[in-house]
Amino acid sequence: MLSVRTKVLTFIDAYLPGFKSGGPPRSVAGLVHHLGDEIEFWIVTSDRDFGDREPYSDVQFGEWRELGKAKVIYLTSSQQRLFPIARLMRGTQHDIIFLNSFFSPCFSINPLVAMRFGLAERKPLILAPRGELSDGALAIKRAKKRLFLAAARIFGLYRGIVFQASSVFEQDDIIRALPSIGTSGNIRIAPDLPRKIVAPALRTPRSPGEPLRIVFLSRISPMKNLAFALEVLREVKVPVRFTIYGPREDQAYWQQCEKIIEGMPPHIEIGAQGAIKPDDVIAILARHDLFFLPTRGENFGHVIAEALQAGLRLLLSDQTPWRGLASAGIGHDLPLSDPGPFVEAIEAEAARPPDSSGTAAIDAYLAKTWDTATAVRQARALFELDAGPGKSDA
Repeated sequence: MLSVRTKVLTFIDAYLPGFKSGGPPRSVAGLVHHLGDEIEFWIVTSDRDFGDREPYSDVQFGEWRELGKAKVIYLTSSQQRLFPIARLMRGTQHDIIFLNSFFSPCFSINPLVAMRFGLAERKPLILAPRGELSDGALAIKRAKKRLFLAAARIFGLYRGIVFQASSVFEQDDIIRALPSIGTSGNIRIAPDLPRKIVAPALRTPRSPGEPLRIVFLSRISPMKNLAFALEVLREVKVPVRFTIYGPREDQAYWQQCEKIIEGMPPHIEIGAQGAIKPDDVIAILARHDLFFLPTRGENFGHVIAEALQAGLRLLLSDQTPWRGLASAGIGHDLPLSDPGPFVEAIEAEAARPPDSSGTAAIDAYLAKTWDTATAVRQARALFELDAGPGKSDA
């Protein structure tokens, strides 16, 4: 069992109060919420939210502070370099290292290099790729990532560490990307833990004759595949009001999306609203009928869970752990190889009676899919490593 004194030094690119990077900070916040009374989480993160040019205005940098059940330190860009990171690791007593990215230069590669080359003490290490090893994610900047993977194998950067997979699907992704990890058995499945799962909200019903209200809420980036969603909508023959929420992570990609929007037929209304705060997500989602996310890969998908809590039906790619939507009567999970079925799904959704929210089916699907008690036990087991000195070859 875990000792109440177990200290987990956690590295993540962005953490609370930030919210623009989507799932990873929420996954770590969920761990802190559910396990923070048993485990001491010491979180090392950036001094600003994802994509922001300016740092937080109300945070002391380079000093540990309490935030909920965790202790957090916000680092400036100069403090995120290899030697300051190594110095922080040496100066902060801890039992386990927990990394929340595979490719992050500052908050994953630097701690790994510091331990591998003796700049910091070797400790048991857990790495959560957070979806970065899916086929869809690896296809973005493929050459650069393949080069890094080859170099990591040569230097044994990931030898002896434990990988967290949030589902069997992510476990398969890890094994495909790193076959040696699969054969070593160093993968533990521990689903992400939203801070709160509630019953579906009462959705604002669509008025008779009103266009189908579809919402996209995610980062505007190739990974989330907004351009594909827009291409699908361009072929839809029924009236639709499509609203886009999310930070514009990739401006060049957003410009590509704008060009598609310019050629949209008049019966497809498009609105872009930018990023929204986490506390407002469910209320805003509940004003819509269908959540559309043709993502290239999700290890969990917190916003998908929130869409269900808001009472929305789903239209997803088959690259998330949220599967079997059609058989559950709550939506569609479709392959990205053919946009045609997405078009047909939207037209079928538009033909549904406006007041047929399917709340009972959504409630049943959430109850069947999400067992909080089991997920907490799996998360606890993730950190049950031998943290004794000198006993790890990470």
